[in-house]
Amino acid sequence: MIDKICIIGVGLIGGSFAAGLKQANQVQTIVGFGRHEDSLIKAKSLGVIDEYNLDIATALQGVDMVLIATPVDSFGAVLGLIKPHITDAVIISDVGSTKGSVIDIAKQVFGKVPTRFIPAHPIAGKEKSGVEASDGTLFDNKRVILTPEDNADAQAIEAVSELWQTLGARVETMTHQKHDDLLAMTSHLPHMLAFGLMNYLVTNNPDACDYAAGGFKDFSRIASSDAVMWRDICLNNSTDIVKHIKGYQQALDQLSNLIENNQSEALEKLFVEAKSARDDWIKD
Repeated sequence: MIDKICIIGVGLIGGSFAAGLKQANQVQTIVGFGRHEDSLIKAKSLGVIDEYNLDIATALQGVDMVLIATPVDSFGAVLGLIKPHITDAVIISDVGSTKGSVIDIAKQVFGKVPTRFIPAHPIAGKEKSGVEASDGTLFDNKRVILTPEDNADAQAIEAVSELWQTLGARVETMTHQKHDDLLAMTSHLPHMLAFGLMNYLVTNNPDACDYAAGGFKDFSRIASSDAVMWRDICLNNSTDIVKHIKGYQQALDQLSNLIENNQSEALEKLFVEAKSARDDWIKD
């Protein structure tokens, strides 16, 4: 059990992390910190956090761990804010969807990546944001990827891993380069497609959504995700995202050519292979 954790950014992910730890009785005190007192008051009233403070020095007093759950573009400011008020013994972690940029920011702020800084990314979420959407079971049977640097403290890695496992997560470790490339394909690209599709429809015909069925609703669901968060993800993982958008454009060009040239057998083969791949994935 950890005595005291400070969560900076008590929204969906930070709030769900806190709620899960409280349900599992794995931490004595959870302190919230953020820019908006109304949100912190709501988090406390929901029982997600035990207390909050708008003064960072007070919020960090006596903490064993800090979890940063704010948009990735804020990390420089957040790390600069906490730097004067923590010791080398404090574990720092995050929940950002990009990891290379987070590590680069840590180097800029601290001069090097602190040994007890353990970047993490829970692959879980909802299309709704805010502490009101927090859910202590959100990470159950979900992957959480840790991307510690070579100098990372083994005990800090173990502590962060155990906390996520307590929430039911499946934890694995990889390099930040591998993480950012994989997530650009499996998470960032689908969100770009959903955002792009919605904008395409409303631009071409504002009434088009009135005639959309369940399949469109399922496909476009993630276009309801937080715009600021996804703006930051794009800016902080631009190389990998653009690479996979271009790769997908090539796949669409191939599909378009098959349709245009009435290649029925090739179309059916492509659809069968795609269906089989997804069916196998769903079984897992």
